[in-house]
Amino acid sequence: MGICDGRVAIVTGAGRGIGREHALLLAHEGAMVVVNDLGGSRDGSGSGTDASPAQDVVDEIVAAGGQAVANGDNVADWEGAQRLINQAITTYGDLHVLVNNAGILRDRVLVNMTEGEWDSVINVHLKGTFAPSRWAATYWREQAKGGTMPDARIINTTSVSGIFGNPGQGNYGAAKAGIAAFSTIVAQEVYRYGVTVNAISPGALTRMTEDLMAFSDLDADRAASRGPQWIAPLCVWLASPLSKNVTGRVFHAAGDSISIAEGWHMGPTAHNTMIPAELTAVMADLMGRARLNADMGGRDKSGPGRPGNTI
Repeated sequence: MGICDGRVAIVTGAGRGIGREHALLLAHEGAMVVVNDLGGSRDGSGSGTDASPAQDVVDEIVAAGGQAVANGDNVADWEGAQRLINQAITTYGDLHVLVNNAGILRDRVLVNMTEGEWDSVINVHLKGTFAPSRWAATYWREQAKGGTMPDARIINTTSVSGIFGNPGQGNYGAAKAGIAAFSTIVAQEVYRYGVTVNAISPGALTRMTEDLMAFSDLDADRAASRGPQWIAPLCVWLASPLSKNVTGRVFHAAGDSISIAEGWHMGPTAHNTMIPAELTAVMADLMGRARLNADMGGRDKSGPGRPGNTI
C-alpha cells in the first residue's frame, strides 16, 4: 500500500530523466501509470520514431509488480492529447493525476533564434501542457456534474529559467513562465470540480541540463545528489490524496531542498504624473526601494550599476 494506491496517473515525457522517475515512483506508491513519450532527442528531433523509452519504463514498472502502459501520442496535438486522456480512462477505468512533464530545448540568444526554434519550444511546453489539461479537466468536470466529485491533480513542470530568467533561453523560459501562470490561473478555475493544480520547478542533472554551467562541472558524488530521483517524491506527494488542500502553488525541488516560489506581488508605489520628464525622480525612488530581480537561485541579484538595477 502506497500513498497513491489505486490512483490512475498519466506522466508525459516519461521515457527518461525526471518524467521516468515520476512514473517509477508513482507506480511504486500504488498508482497505475500511463507512460507517455515520443522518444525524440532533447531538441525534439526524431520524435515519434522510437517507442522504446516509454516501453522500457513500462517494462521496469511491470517487472517490479506494478501496472503501466505506454503511450506515444504527441501531447501538443489536440487529438493526440485527447487520445492520451482517453487511454488512461479506457485502460484503467478512471483518471486521477495528470503530470505534464514533456519538453524540449532549442537554446539560442534572441538575435540568433529562428522562428522554428521559438515555435517548436512554445508548442511542446505550453500547448503540450494546455491540451492534456483541457481534456482531463473536461473529464473531471463531467464527473463532478454527474455527482461524483473527483479528487484529482494536475502537476505541471515549470523552470527557474521561466520564473527567474536565464539568458539564452528566451523561448524555453517564456514557455515555462507561461506554465507557472497557467497553473495558478487554472487552479482557481477547477478547484470547484475537486481538482488541484500545482507546478514543480526542478533542479536536476538530466540530459536536458547536463551542459548547463550549474551541472557541467559536478563530480560523481555531487551529480548523484542532484539527480532526477530527488524531484519525484514531491510530484508523488502532490499526486496523492495527502495534498488535497494545496493548489495554485509553484514549488522548487533540487536535491534535498524544497522551496515555494513566491509569485509576483505589488511592490513599492509612488504618485504618477502626466509629465514624462518628472518620472525620472519618481522612477529613481521606486527603483531604490524595489527588491532586485532574482538570480537563478531565486535570490536577489547583486545587480551591476546604480542601486535598483535589475539586469
